[in-house]
Amino acid sequence: MTDVINLASDNVAGAAPEILAAIAGAAGGRQPSYGGDEITARLQDRLSELFERRVAAFPVPTGTAANALALATFTPPWGAVVCHREAHVAVDECGAPEFYTHGAKLLVADGAHGKLTPATLTAAVPEWRGDVHRSQPAMLSLSQATESGTVYSPAEIGALAEAARGHGLAVHMDGSRFANALAGQGCSPAELTWKAGVDVLSFGGTKNGCVMAEAVVFFDPDKAADFAFRRKRAGHLLSKMRFVSAQLEAYLADGLWLRLARNANARARQLAEGLQALPGVTLEHPVEANEVFVRLPAALAEGLKRQGVFAAHWEGEIWRFVGAFDTDAATIETVLERARRCVASGAVAAAG
Repeated sequence: MTDVINLASDNVAGAAPEILAAIAGAAGGRQPSYGGDEITARLQDRLSELFERRVAAFPVPTGTAANALALATFTPPWGAVVCHREAHVAVDECGAPEFYTHGAKLLVADGAHGKLTPATLTAAVPEWRGDVHRSQPAMLSLSQATESGTVYSPAEIGALAEAARGHGLAVHMDGSRFANALAGQGCSPAELTWKAGVDVLSFGGTKNGCVMAEAVVFFDPDKAADFAFRRKRAGHLLSKMRFVSAQLEAYLADGLWLRLARNANARARQLAEGLQALPGVTLEHPVEANEVFVRLPAALAEGLKRQGVFAAHWEGEIWRFVGAFDTDAATIETVLERARRCVASGAVAAAG
């Protein structure tokens, strides 16, 4: 029987051993509940150290909660959030941002390879500020890495943040793959966030080796004055918060989070290079993090599926493959061998 290789998402991967050990380590003894434990206190200090300033950080179990509650903190019910047309908050969160903001609108903007520019941001911001009949733009949300697997540089974020400020918008970053975005940048977490103008970050760990661990990080703690109440009211204040905090503490220890992300990114590059060498295969977007969006001839896509290789079908001939924290080079080479086998069989050429 052919071994199944599922590269449809990094969510299909398990958990890093260090994360599981941290959860087990938090299980002993007695700790105060609802985030009053010493692990959560240490995590606050660790994130402040990581971002080079005092932050207010709130662990939550899901990225949807992190994004929706972060947006709600800065966006009133009559407000609007500008985001890319393909942003996770617009496409994949079942109306959670609208629900938690109590009705704010999402204003979607265009941009090549999943990225906004100051020009596309400005084009999306309506001219009706102050018009009582219209929703009022309040926030810009950026995905880092983007839904196309591309990455914003600090300079690009800075330009967008400057444009956002000109329109009176606060800046949110959806960092579900923040580690993957940072790993290849050659800059610090601070330079990729608040130093470039980001107000609040949804800091992700689940896609990169954690079980269920995200955090909402405010770079100005004064802006988080009511967030604790929002989190509680939304049902995301866990009584045994230490188990989420323990994951994030272990995630950040000794650079584990970036080591895991670098491996995922390297496997994506390995796969992209190998697939591009095959006839009829082209990349849809630059590979800058751990996602590969590629156009596959139908016969090759079907051939890979028959051989137990699974990717996510995006649209038309576009498929997404994702490297995970635990994907190894041998697995990627096996995928490429199976792809070459499809080509060698003549099925791909005949179909083309």
